[in-house]
Amino acid sequence: MSNLKRTGQARRVTDAAAFGRVAVLLGGRSSEREISLKTGQAVHAALIRRGVDAHPVDPAQVSLAELASGHYDRVFIALHGPGGEDGTMQGALEWLAIPYTGSGVLGSALCMDKLRTKQLAQACGIGTPPWIRLDSAASLDAAVRELGLPLIVKPASQGSSVGMSRVADASDLPAAWRAAAALDPVVIAERWITGGEYTVGILQGEALPSIRIETPREFYDYQAKYFADDTRYHCPAGLSAPAEQALRGLALQAFAMAGADGWGRVDFMMGESERPLLLEINTVPGMTDHSLVPMAARVAGIDFDELCWRILETSFLRERAR
Repeated sequence: MSNLKRTGQARRVTDAAAFGRVAVLLGGRSSEREISLKTGQAVHAALIRRGVDAHPVDPAQVSLAELASGHYDRVFIALHGPGGEDGTMQGALEWLAIPYTGSGVLGSALCMDKLRTKQLAQACGIGTPPWIRLDSAASLDAAVRELGLPLIVKPASQGSSVGMSRVADASDLPAAWRAAAALDPVVIAERWITGGEYTVGILQGEALPSIRIETPREFYDYQAKYFADDTRYHCPAGLSAPAEQALRGLALQAFAMAGADGWGRVDFMMGESERPLLLEINTVPGMTDHSLVPMAARVAGIDFDELCWRILETSFLRERAR
């Protein structure tokens, strides 16, 4: 039996032929290309095993015109970062009238923008670590003064912890700001929260079991997420039943707040107050052998191939809306 928090029903597909010809978009040109290739290859293989007529398509090598002329009935978006996860590809597919997986243009764009996600969360009463936008030398001083040290510096529009730095000494802050600004002109400094890091996967309106993440590194960075063997994942996360229910409910609330739908992942920190603080919302999470949504899905009784199938089912939401 699936261990999911049920909040609604989505269309279920029993015959692979109902999906038609499927393009799995992977790779792309973002800083997360390497991980997108891994995600897309794993998804493509899973769909093939389930009898889906799936084809890998790399937008870095194939133009939108070629995609449109490929006679695809729908698209599985396995692109991470700008150009694939930020509403750009979603908008192009809307224009081409090709249904696709996951969130639409608005939800994708908003969730990719960490600054505006935090601003919206704050307005909706969802806790998030205090932050300051870094846009001048004066803002660096204000960040240290108001947020204290250590703090975390991050570009607003990158995923997979790309461009993020932990700053423990004020003298290191300018370099961290420049490194993040090289990827995105919008940079935020966020108060460092000491405590547990949790993530909740979302699948077709339901929250998967939460995962608690432990890493011996300074924080859960790019290496810890995709390559390190010393990162530990706890699922179930070890929370009490009421705390687990509350965290999963908050994840669903944050996901809906941002206009996201279909599938994704919501990340939190939980400090000494044990109040979950929203870090970010991912609308196209990784699907590699180190990835979190497949891990939580397994605990819920959903194997990887079935997970990919259910994500592909979310493309019918776009079809119905059209």
